[in-house]
Amino acid sequence: MSAARVSIRSDDFDLGAEVAALRQGDGGVGAVAAFIGTVRDRNDGAAVQSLELEHYPGMTEAAIEAMIDEAMRRFEIRAARVVHRVGVLTPSAQIVLVAVTSAHRGQAFQACEFLMDYLKTQAPFWKKEAGPGGARWVDARVADDAALARWGIAAGNAADRAGDAPDKR
Repeated sequence: MSAARVSIRSDDFDLGAEVAALRQGDGGVGAVAAFIGTVRDRNDGAAVQSLELEHYPGMTEAAIEAMIDEAMRRFEIRAARVVHRVGVLTPSAQIVLVAVTSAHRGQAFQACEFLMDYLKTQAPFWKKEAGPGGARWVDARVADDAALARWGIAAGNAADRAGDAPDKR
């Protein structure tokens, strides 16, 4: 694969171009699974005007690389790519792409879901929503920790949060 496995960027991404780069030169690919997350216009019943994502450069990429390494160990996948945007995004904007190739669809689907569950709880990103009532940090959800736990990984994020501290999810 010619493309890097991880890209943290402020500009948008193109699904077709990302998948083409992931598959390039690999005739053994029989399946591609991809997930794209987008900014919702509502969260927890409140209107969302924008979502601001912050990260630690270098540390974030290393953490996601380690997640991809773990997915490669757990599943029979050929390649994986994670693109995550940072900065201020508005509703309907793409936030994240997880794409995985494999010889067979089952492994691709599982690895894609595993990576997304891992990203939601373990990647060092901080999210702040802005709406008519002001800005608020977005807390990790217990459901996100539970999703990761089904893969045998304990996150403990939601239970460990201070009320108004920035969080990663």
